[in-house]
Amino acid sequence: MNIANFSKLLLLTLVLSVGVTACKKTPKGTTPIYEGRGRVPTGENPGGLKEAPGPILPVDPGTRATQLPTTESGIPMPEDGHDFMGKYRQDREAFKQDTVYFDFDRYNVKPGELPKAKAVADYLKGQATDAVLVEGHCDERGTPEYNRALGERRADSIRESLISLGIAADRIHTISYGEDKPVDTGHNEAAWAKNRRGEFVLLKLKTGAGSTEQR
Repeated sequence: MNIANFSKLLLLTLVLSVGVTACKKTPKGTTPIYEGRGRVPTGENPGGLKEAPGPILPVDPGTRATQLPTTESGIPMPEDGHDFMGKYRQDREAFKQDTVYFDFDRYNVKPGELPKAKAVADYLKGQATDAVLVEGHCDERGTPEYNRALGERRADSIRESLISLGIAADRIHTISYGEDKPVDTGHNEAAWAKNRRGEFVLLKLKTGAGSTEQR
């Protein structure tokens, strides 16, 4: 083999090596959830795979995808493990207009959605005995395990926003339903946008459960 042919072969090998390396880069704009490295399902991404970027949030797929832990009465248990359902009654209408919506595969609260969290915080500041349950939801794309974890991150993100607005952490409970409770059962972007959300549920003390105030 002469020098010219050897140089061409070497150049071709280098180009192919760079191309393979570039293909292995992590796609940008996704929400890393799984712990460790390796190929894992990408949430809200139909059948997609990505390289996990490192330790973020451990997920136990053996339990998180099958069912939520429940209280003695069979009601799903919030993420903090606190069974408060005997103490509070739920009002799902009070903050219905304040539902927070998220971008595809993201859990950060967008600036345009922050006024909704502020409205909830302002209410709670005037009602010292009330609390709030924050529910995290996802659209149908991705694995149940990933979406349950992503829903938890969304609820936690809203919780942190409320805390930064002056609400005590022990008044904010969170739960993730992942993809299990869509508000729109369609299979298109319009439906998915409605399902990528965080909902507020007002918790009001029942009479005799630490307050004498009549509701």
